This record gives sequence, structure tokens and C-alpha cells, in this order.
Amino acid sequence: MDVDIDFKTDFDPLVYFKEAIRASMVKNKELIKHPAGAYFQPIPIDPVTNLASIPYEQAEELGYFKIDFLHLSLLDCFENKQQIRTLLKKEPDWQLLQSPTIVSKLFQVHRHYNLLAEVKPVSVQELADCIALIRPGKRHLLKPYIKDPEVVRQELYRKPDDGYYFKKSHAIAYSLTIVLQLHLVKAGII
Repeated sequence: MDVDIDFKTDFDPLVYFKEAIRASMVKNKELIKHPAGAYFQPIPIDPVTNLASIPYEQAEELGYFKIDFLHLSLLDCFENKQQIRTLLKKEPDWQLLQSPTIVSKLFQVHRHYNLLAEVKPVSVQELADCIALIRPGKRHLLKPYIKDPEVVRQELYRKPDDGYYFKKSHAIAYSLTIVLQLHLVKAGII
């Protein structure tokens, strides 16, 4: 299990958290830096690389808890949280989702214009549903969703007995990121 937190692209957790230990992974039989992860608990450190000596997959199996500090370039467009909050309170121009050129620039959905054109989302929840529909094992729900979104929404976010599933909270968060992008497109910033 890990936690993902979005930051501007210049954020480095080790600058702010001296006790953090960079997570590692194996690539071509070599221990390398994980692109975003850090540990805040004692974990063995490789003396050569100064990274966690246990690759993140095995570390998770051993009970270590990783935090991923993800770089989200969209955040570079804002100076403070209030600017984000202000835009999120405004209704975006949902019609922008009907433009293949604009959709090609958007987070998560850039390759799914056809799905957006078919669903025609006009709310954060409907956009979140589109984001969930593009996940493995959920695309088959598209036609039933178009007929009755409320009924299908229950299945869309249902946790299976085993395997991968996409949480509704992630879909909503991704949808809000796209809402910010729509506002920035409308303002000519991106």
C-alpha cells in the first residue's frame, strides 16, 4: 500500500524531509531510484546508491509504507491553493470535451475522445465515470452506462473479490484535475 500526493514538478521531498529515504526499484538488474517514492520509516539503505536497499515491490510485501510524491505539471500553472479553489468552484465549459484537439491535451482521457463524445459528460461525476470506464475490465459497461448511468455507476466502482479496481475517489480527483485544465484551456493558458 502507498499514498500518492501531487506536487509541482520542482518538488523534491528530500529538500523538505531530511529523514526521508528514497524508494528504489530494479531495472536491468540494477538498483535505481523510484521515480516518486520515499519512505519515512526505518528501512535498510544501500550504501552505494543511498536508496532503500529493498525494491519497492518487496518492501511493500514486508510491510513498508511508501509515499509517492507525484509531479503534476498542471500545478505549475498556479501560484497558490486559492487560485485552484476558485477555479474548482466555477462550472467549466463542458463543450470543450467535444473537441478532439482539446481532449488530446487532457490528463487521463487524452486517448479517449470517442468515449467522451459518446457519453457527453456535463458534471464532475459524469467525467469521473468516463475516467472509470476507460479502466481495464470496465469498458464493457459503456453501452449500459449510456442507457442508465445511476444503475451502472454502482457496478463501475464496486470492489471485486480479487484483482485491480478503480476507486471512485481517484476518479473524482482525476476529474477535478481535468476541470482545472478546461478552465486553463478556456483562459488560453494551456
